[in-house]
Amino acid sequence: MTTSPRHHPLRSLLTVMLVVALLLALAPPTAVLAQEEPPELITNGGFDDGTTGWWATGNLTMEIVDGRLCTEVPGGTTNPWDAIVGQDGIVLAEGESYAFGFAASASAPAAVRGIVQLPVDPFTAFISLTPTLGADPATFEGGFTAPQSLDNAQVVFQIGGSAEPWTFCLDDATLTGGAPPPVYEPDTGPRVRVNQVAYLPDGPKGATLVTEATEALPWELHDGSGTTVASGETAPAGVDPSSQQQVHTIDFGDVSTTGSGFTLVADGETSHPFDIAADAYETLRTDALDFYYTQRSGIEIDGAIAGEAYARPAGHVGVPPNTGDTEVPCQPAEVSEEVYGEPWTCDYTLDVTGGWYDAGDHGKYVVNGGISVAQLMSTFERTRTAATADEGALGDGTLDVPEQGNGVPDVLDEARWELEFMLKMQVPEGEPLAGMVHHKIHDNQWTGLPLLPHLDDRIRELHRPSTAATLNLAAAAAQGARLFAPYDAGFADELLAAARTAWDAAQETPALYAPPEDGASGGGPYDDNDVSDEFYWAAAELFITTGEDAFADAVTASAHHTGEVFTPGGFGWRDVAALGRMDLATVPNDLPDRDRVRDSVVAGADAYLASQEGEAYGQPYTPPDGEYVWGSNSQILNNMVVLGTAYDLTGEARYRDGVVEGMDYLLGRNALNHSYVTGYGENDARNQHSRWYANQLNPSLPNPPDGSVAGGPNSQESTWDPVAQRLLTGCAPQFCYVDDIESWATNELTINWNSTLSWVASFVADQDGGDDTPALACAVRYTTDGSWNAGFVARVLVTNTGDQPVRGWSVSWAFPGDQKVRQAWLADVTQDGAAVTAGGPRHNRDLAPGEKHTFGFLGASGGLAGAAPELFRLNGSACTTG
Repeated sequence: MTTSPRHHPLRSLLTVMLVVALLLALAPPTAVLAQEEPPELITNGGFDDGTTGWWATGNLTMEIVDGRLCTEVPGGTTNPWDAIVGQDGIVLAEGESYAFGFAASASAPAAVRGIVQLPVDPFTAFISLTPTLGADPATFEGGFTAPQSLDNAQVVFQIGGSAEPWTFCLDDATLTGGAPPPVYEPDTGPRVRVNQVAYLPDGPKGATLVTEATEALPWELHDGSGTTVASGETAPAGVDPSSQQQVHTIDFGDVSTTGSGFTLVADGETSHPFDIAADAYETLRTDALDFYYTQRSGIEIDGAIAGEAYARPAGHVGVPPNTGDTEVPCQPAEVSEEVYGEPWTCDYTLDVTGGWYDAGDHGKYVVNGGISVAQLMSTFERTRTAATADEGALGDGTLDVPEQGNGVPDVLDEARWELEFMLKMQVPEGEPLAGMVHHKIHDNQWTGLPLLPHLDDRIRELHRPSTAATLNLAAAAAQGARLFAPYDAGFADELLAAARTAWDAAQETPALYAPPEDGASGGGPYDDNDVSDEFYWAAAELFITTGEDAFADAVTASAHHTGEVFTPGGFGWRDVAALGRMDLATVPNDLPDRDRVRDSVVAGADAYLASQEGEAYGQPYTPPDGEYVWGSNSQILNNMVVLGTAYDLTGEARYRDGVVEGMDYLLGRNALNHSYVTGYGENDARNQHSRWYANQLNPSLPNPPDGSVAGGPNSQESTWDPVAQRLLTGCAPQFCYVDDIESWATNELTINWNSTLSWVASFVADQDGGDDTPALACAVRYTTDGSWNAGFVARVLVTNTGDQPVRGWSVSWAFPGDQKVRQAWLADVTQDGAAVTAGGPRHNRDLAPGEKHTFGFLGASGGLAGAAPELFRLNGSACTTG
């Protein structure tokens, strides 16, 4: 908290002394003792005794100027901790609350960090005040409750990281116990909570009113000019369990008028403004996917592509100070023995450049990369299988990536960047555990914030292979093989070969787990001691891609094939069976019980709809015990993926509406009145935990790019960071969030959270105005008349089932694998990648109502499964099949 320069600790002390003197005169001695000031824990905080008790890094010289400690800070330092003034030996007691403050100034505007912290790795900060200083001294104050007892805590002022030299001056540094526990009261804005971005014209429109009233209240919808365009009454909903607020809901779904600047007024409150627009989510579709380019490792980020604020040199390519990812060794045996209970290392190094940085740190993790890249590929694959998907929305030239114009859909180019990294993590042939996949690669110690990737000077290490990582590669590479086959057959072959090798290796070593202890230093553990779901997911993807009986048997033999995979808390990197189930349901394949698989997805969606109907804020999320987990926004989004998949399977609008309403929660209709997506909404997340999107700590660095989603509320206190511990104790689940860069437990960004946002944003963008899918006016029957090892003959019957003629008809579809049209008759057929278009021949360019036309073609297969396509469009309109 920043206060006025007039609010000076010395003046406050004089006031306290006067109060104490008065108490001495009026109260008995026992009462006076109760008012004694707590002891000052910082030695010589007013610098009356020169610099006694203080130290500084070797690049600083401390001087006393006008009673303040001042030092010249050299320019050209890289990190905040490259220049420090500090004091050691601070005694803290667990559970005690402390008040911390200081007065400081700078000769030129400069960002500093005043921290009370653990003095050794990982240098946990118990409080971090991060002001930008000016020429006039200003006082900064805050409070915290110590999570542990220490006799050697540090007070440090990190003042490095500036390109130009400047002068830092410090005075009145104070740290005292006996303070009241800090009370955090977030600014939640107007009590009418809405989607701060937009509602679809013909979609659901809901809002939530926080109020003490128990009876229905009137509401009004105003357009951008302030004119009332709709009105009604609220519906009292009682106390919402996830926020502990008394709330009403507002339904204005009957309004279909489009425009910008709408507001809802109820109970004397006016909401944040919002739009009603059919194309509101087209930008979020691409922004959520563009996020991945600036997460890339091993490549220069081009400002002309990503925006100049995000330009940076390539990270971890071996250019000093990086040790680089070009020749990464395994963990030393003595280190791994502490983690695994037995020594493990290897005598080789691997080039594991590339891939995406997992989150706000510099680590790269295969199990998180697996679900992330799979969801990006599924976002693209949905354009081949879903009737409402925009076929061209994710093609070549649609994203901000350097590979534009290469004839490959941009989202696949982005996926390839991660897939190639995952291939590099596979243990080479001839080595112990050959074919298995290293679990992760990251620094051998945690690094501080901020730290751009190319400036990371820590040693990088490969961690022991795991069965989970191996199966993640098998699943993602198998999926990638069928999607890349029409564009790069060589890469598709490489992916499928790696997937088979990984599958076989996992069969041989089915229980090599990553333990939770492998997260003590430098990176998260991503531990998982049940990989039966990974086996199911990998078998499903290998079966869909190859059609082989062995993989079909592995699918049907798994308990996950008929078990409950759509749990209330949602799927994620540790629970991936749902990924296999949904792909079996939507991607063409010949599994015998596929109808049951589809029904199970719909049943899972029904459960999420039922839970959503009971939530006053419209989120499809009722986790066990009501506890919001780390990354709760990702779990909500993954539940929305299930709803969207059910809509694609059934065409029933209630599933689509569930996705659209769930988006309201993410974009502001929540207890905090906060949009969790950067760049979207009046009050959006800006300070997600990241070492390079670190504007909060260094104004020269950017905030996260638009379309970055924050992890969201986390009520699991055991996983809390110091900021959350300090501010959020006792919070109701929806209130367990703070938009602070230091709060990794509530505010991190990760590749697997943005991957599910990408799928959902693309789905919602495809719904246009939110109106029901128009009645189908065509039917297509696709028949294979014969097949052999490398080819087949197919026949297509198209019927105009509408009451209007179809002029200049064309039928389009996408092959699910590597099939190609070699020769056609009775139609003009072209193919681009997997996409095929068959147009009417010259003698039959129109189809009258009820008219049929049959054409055929000779097809070739490169060896992948030859499942028939299942989605056909007549002049862009989806047709019934069969």
